[in-house]
Amino acid sequence: MPMVRERSGVDKIAPYQAAKSLESIKREYGLSQVIKLAGNENRMGCSARVGEVLNQLNSQFAFYPDPNCTILRERLSTLHHVSSENLIFGNGSFELISLAAHAFLGEGEESVIPDPSFGWYRNVTLQMNGTPVMVPLKDFTIDTGRILEIISERTKIIWICNPNNPTGTILAEDQLNDFINRVPKHVLIVLDEAYIDFTEEPYFNTIDLIKEHKNIILLRTFSKLYGLASFRIGYGIGDKELIERINRVRSPINVNFSAQKAAEVSLDDEAFKNSVLDNNRKGLNLYYTELEKLGFPYIRSNGNFLLIQTGKEPVDNTFLQNGIIVRNAGEFGLDGWIRVSVGTYEENEKVIEVLKTIAERQTGRRKNDYETGI
Repeated sequence: MPMVRERSGVDKIAPYQAAKSLESIKREYGLSQVIKLAGNENRMGCSARVGEVLNQLNSQFAFYPDPNCTILRERLSTLHHVSSENLIFGNGSFELISLAAHAFLGEGEESVIPDPSFGWYRNVTLQMNGTPVMVPLKDFTIDTGRILEIISERTKIIWICNPNNPTGTILAEDQLNDFINRVPKHVLIVLDEAYIDFTEEPYFNTIDLIKEHKNIILLRTFSKLYGLASFRIGYGIGDKELIERINRVRSPINVNFSAQKAAEVSLDDEAFKNSVLDNNRKGLNLYYTELEKLGFPYIRSNGNFLLIQTGKEPVDNTFLQNGIIVRNAGEFGLDGWIRVSVGTYEENEKVIEVLKTIAERQTGRRKNDYETGI
């Protein structure tokens, strides 16, 4: 029997492969607990105030949410010193990325994507029947020089994840400014800053960029630092005319009530934010110290995750057997690497113990040898 045919371009999109559930992993490996360090989530949870406020407001759950995110819009407008018209809100960064493509990318137009980087950029390009132009990283960092070389008349969007996922590397102020100044004004630059709060290297206030350039939109999220990944809320900052065009393709009610309130409350909890940043800093420093001892190469990170080279031997099952889920970076084209989210200090120590087991298997050295420096 004939089936309804999909729109041209949809056939090029690979079906989404869901990861195993925590429950299925527990059953398969006989575990009572599993530590998930594969999704760059905040292992410290979210502000305790979120639950308190939502419990107080549960009488409003039956009503439609504010389609303009008015209170959150006002808060972020003040925080970032921009007009309310410079802001757009979405059901997480995923939706904002999709909206940018839906508003500006036409059939046959090119979308320039560093590789590896966040996979959704390629997906939304194919959704719009656009052409993904993949540009390999250079020394694990986005190669802005090469991107400038391949810009053509068909180029419509350039996606820059900064800090980049999965590498954790970042474009410095001079390099980013020089790149932006050389990109033609008719090309949209999407500067995805999901991990900007974790940046350890010297950086600058990129919000000033939108005051100078009408072809840039910055994307921010409440999923990482604030630990609100399940609420699905993010926002974009750009020139008001750019934002107005994207708003034309946005669903009128796309951010739910609970997400708006959770975001508002989270902005106020400085103690929680500082504790997350402190934990991330200590976690990364612990990894750097121990990985040097173990001899596993790694990329210093400006995110809440770390890219580690463990060799050709697959190590996923070794981690699973120890109740830990990490991301095999082979799916990013980085065979022999894993991406590990920074967990609590105790969780990070457990990862390091597994890495010691892997190193022992690969080199014949015992775990204690690494601790004594033999």
